[in-house]
Order: sequence, then structure tokens, then C-alpha cells
Amino acid sequence: MFHQDVLTHIFLHLPVKSLLRFKCVSKQWLSVISSPQFRHHRRRLASSGIILCQTTDLIHHISLAGSNSDPPFTSLSFIDDSAGVKILQSSNGLLLCCSSLHKVGIRRSYYICNPSTKQVSILPEADCESKTISGVYLAFDSSKSPHYQVVSVRSCSSPSSSNSYRIVTYSSETRAWRLSGSPFAAPDMVFDNGVLWNGAIHWISPTGDSLCFDIDQERLGTLPSLPSTEKWSNRRLRYFGESGGHLHLIEVYGSATQFHVFEMERDYSSWLPKYQVDIAAIVDAFPLMVRNYPDANDSVFYAFSLLFVKEDEEDSILLLQVPGEFLSYNLRNGTFKKLGPISTTTNIAFQIGCFHAYQFTETLASV
Repeated sequence: MFHQDVLTHIFLHLPVKSLLRFKCVSKQWLSVISSPQFRHHRRRLASSGIILCQTTDLIHHISLAGSNSDPPFTSLSFIDDSAGVKILQSSNGLLLCCSSLHKVGIRRSYYICNPSTKQVSILPEADCESKTISGVYLAFDSSKSPHYQVVSVRSCSSPSSSNSYRIVTYSSETRAWRLSGSPFAAPDMVFDNGVLWNGAIHWISPTGDSLCFDIDQERLGTLPSLPSTEKWSNRRLRYFGESGGHLHLIEVYGSATQFHVFEMERDYSSWLPKYQVDIAAIVDAFPLMVRNYPDANDSVFYAFSLLFVKEDEEDSILLLQVPGEFLSYNLRNGTFKKLGPISTTTNIAFQIGCFHAYQFTETLASV
């Protein structure tokens, strides 16, 4: 029989697939892997990568640590949905997914799954007056609780009250939905691009309006505006996301090759320009990025997609797609490199804006 400390040290460096198999070897191994202490230590040591996907049949895992280990999963075929499923959000090893195809009159299914263990739970329908779903978000942090919450924004507009919404929240602890807060108005808000950060869901509208919802306090708030003098007609929100406890936002003005990565202060006081990005060298290396506007009097624009900003103590990286390639741009020194072949289907790699990126860390958490 192995000493428990030795087993723990070995198990902490194994992928979830191996741990699931080893739980069946003996009662001692099962006890070690199932203990809350082991899960706590493993969460602290777990390295994260990026899920790059277009559909459930095209999922790639990019390890930003430089390792060549097997991907934790390559499809979501273990979710039984005849319409297929797509990923909406990733939160500390759990995924929020929904039916890919939506037919009028048929309720779309929403799922919480752990792709590492292939566990899946279908969310029940919320028992509330509003059935129109404007956005759904997953909040999970195993360092605070083994349970997750799902926040759903529902439209409750009527002829006398347009652009009115309310929020309902699902808890995996109670397995039930509850009304959260009071109805509110949000005339220009689009609720399909929310970002979880600092215990709240954040939204920014195409016109620059903002909104945030503190999940525990069930309280709404707003974000400060970006320090920009550009007209909204020239501004394009190209990225809004979270990484390593940081909330990032990127706007690109016109056809510029230079732009900032902004970071929100923890106290919500302001957006700070954290990094200066210059993609001129990338444009020179990949001339297919250069496109012409339909109007010959206008200048050129550049075809690229900003997929993910990854920031921690070791690295600060911008993941982007250009025609035919996926690149990693070092935000600290301005260098870039190819990430290698992502897809064997060449025409897919040239479809700018068709891919989505999510940070993913393996977990043993149950759903």
C-alpha cells in the first residue's frame, strides 16, 4: 500500500481522465481522489488552456503553457440533444451549453456539463411569467463553493413598458430558480455578450451603455465610460472578457493597426490602458488581412478577430485569428507566433469571426 502523501503528490499532476480510472483501483485511491483536500490542492495547481471552437464537432484545446498533452475533450457528443449543442460559456471547468438549433414554439434546452468527467445536467424551465430569454450566464468558483449558479435575463416587455427585463437565478444547491431583484429598463442593451468578473455579470451595449449585476447582492450597477474622444460611429468594441481576475476591453477605431487593451479597476473607478498593441508587423506578414472597403473613396480595413486575452503572473497574451492562421501576440514585448494548424479544413480557417475562444481548466466538480 502506497503512503497517502506519495499518492497525493502523484495524483495532483495527472489529468482528470486518469484520475477517474484510478478511483476504481482501490478504496484507498478512491478516498484520496474524492477527498475535499485533494480537490482543493488540485484546483490550485491546475493549468488552464483555451477552447477554440466553431461547432461541437470542431473543438480544439490550445495549451498556453507550451505542453503537448492530450486535450481534455474534443467534442460534446455525450450530451444527448438531436439538435446538437453549442458552448455559451466556460467557468472554472464547467460549461454552459444550449441547443444549437432553435425552432419556433419549441423550448431550447440549456445544459451545465463537466466535459472532463462527461457529467451533464439539464436546466429545468424557470417558473416565471416571462418566457423570453435574452441571456444566460454560468457562475462557478470551486474555491468558494462546490455549487454553481446560473443567471438568466428575461424580457418582460409589454405594450405599456418596452425594453423591460428581470433576472432569475438558478442554484445547483437548491435545484430551483428564484426571482432576483426588481424589473428594470435597458433600452439599448444586448444581453448575449455578458462577462463574469468580480462576482458580477457585466454587459456593454453597441452604443456604449453598460450594466452589471452582482449575483450575491442581487444588485444592478453600471461601468465607467472609456477615456475616448472618438465618435461612436468610429468605435468598434472588438473584445470584452475576463482572465486571471482581470476584466479587459478592446476597442479599435477605424482602420487603425494600433489599439489599447483596457483593464477595469477592481473598485470600478475607471478603465486603465494596460497594454498598447501594434499589429502592423502582423499585417506585413499576412497580406491577406488587407481588404478594401466597397467605397473606393474609403481606406482599407484589416481582417482579423480578437479571440481572447490571457493574463496571469507568467504571461500576457492576445489570441487572434487572421485569414488562414491563429496567432499568439505577446502583450509585454509585442512579438507574435503561429499557434500551428488548428483545422484541417482550410476554408474554415479563413472565415474570420466564426470561431469563439473560452478559457478552460479541468475539474472534478459535479454538476
